[in-house]
Amino acid sequence: MPKARDLQPLPVPPGTGALTVLPALTRALGGDGPALLPVAGDRAVESQRLIDALIGGTALTADEDPTNDPTALVIATSGSTGAPKGVLLAASALRASAEATHRHLGGPGNWLLAMPAHHVAGIQVLVRAVLAGTRPHAVDTSDGFRPDRFAAAARQVLAADGPHYTALVPTQLSRLLNAGGDGLAALRKFAAVLLGGAATPPALRQRARDCGVRVTTTYGMSETSGGCVYDGQPLDIAKVRIDGSTGPIQLAGPMLARGYRHQPTAAAFTDGWFQTGDLGCWQRDRLEVLGRTDDMIITGGVNVAPLSVERVITEQAGVREACVLGVPDPEWGQAVVAAVVPTDPAEPPSPDALRNAVRERLNAAAAPKRIVFLPELPLRGPGKPDRRALATRLAGC
Repeated sequence: MPKARDLQPLPVPPGTGALTVLPALTRALGGDGPALLPVAGDRAVESQRLIDALIGGTALTADEDPTNDPTALVIATSGSTGAPKGVLLAASALRASAEATHRHLGGPGNWLLAMPAHHVAGIQVLVRAVLAGTRPHAVDTSDGFRPDRFAAAARQVLAADGPHYTALVPTQLSRLLNAGGDGLAALRKFAAVLLGGAATPPALRQRARDCGVRVTTTYGMSETSGGCVYDGQPLDIAKVRIDGSTGPIQLAGPMLARGYRHQPTAAAFTDGWFQTGDLGCWQRDRLEVLGRTDDMIITGGVNVAPLSVERVITEQAGVREACVLGVPDPEWGQAVVAAVVPTDPAEPPSPDALRNAVRERLNAAAAPKRIVFLPELPLRGPGKPDRRALATRLAGC
């Protein structure tokens, strides 16, 4: 019987330092050496917590690491909201995802890393570059994401022959559009800019396209090796299933994880389908994601999807970002509350105008009972709004 393989931590430095993990990542994709648990190289306490929970001195089991299809990466997820889970990604799953992305975009190319590479969206940028046989570059994020640093890194990538790609979260795209200048000029030269990590407001997507940026919105998660639905349409390897006209989204395909570390029979993986925990519906032939089932707001007995409200609000003049959630309310059970980041903090949009827009596009129950203007939204992970932190903050408003 072959010896069980070890799972080893892979500290991933931020910014340009992330490129130092390429040799270890290449070996993992080839099935050589140990499986790897990427962790943030600059966050010792958080990383040790993940190492203790997901490695704990024990090797991978046969169910977690079959010899004919070895596990390459274990991606930690949901660590900010509870016990972390380790998503078991085989080399074949990562390869299938990367190759499907290249087919969709028009072929392998040169990649620019702009987000943390210990998350699946970031490390997939490096995986795609490895499989394409091209040299990736990375944005210097030593003092946060800055448009001028993006422009400097982009120049290195754009100097290479062939198509050029990058991946951003919506907050990064918004900053590049707001700053204009060299960063936006460089962004226009990329053959494709993948947008993931958090929901992309339609108004932001349209603004980017109006500025000549070739954006492609992605939907996926660690359990699907990253994005597997592009601009609402599944990649050629992915299957999407929804129970009813509106219901839970299920995904299947060779990019799917084999399960979770220490949870070989996780209920989320059933008969080759992953139960995402998201709600969705089909709009013609495109998937529309309505948000997490556990984020659904029940106000006065009516279900309200926060993402639908956010989309309406971010389409209004004077709004840069928005996050909608339900807070306990003695009369309604939950009250719909919107945190809004205005384009100009000195002249925020009218709360009544925002409520009326939601009421007209959706219904009266979806109109926020309260609208709070903030200078920025608290974020977690690669760029998702931190709803837990926001709920705590809004409870005191």
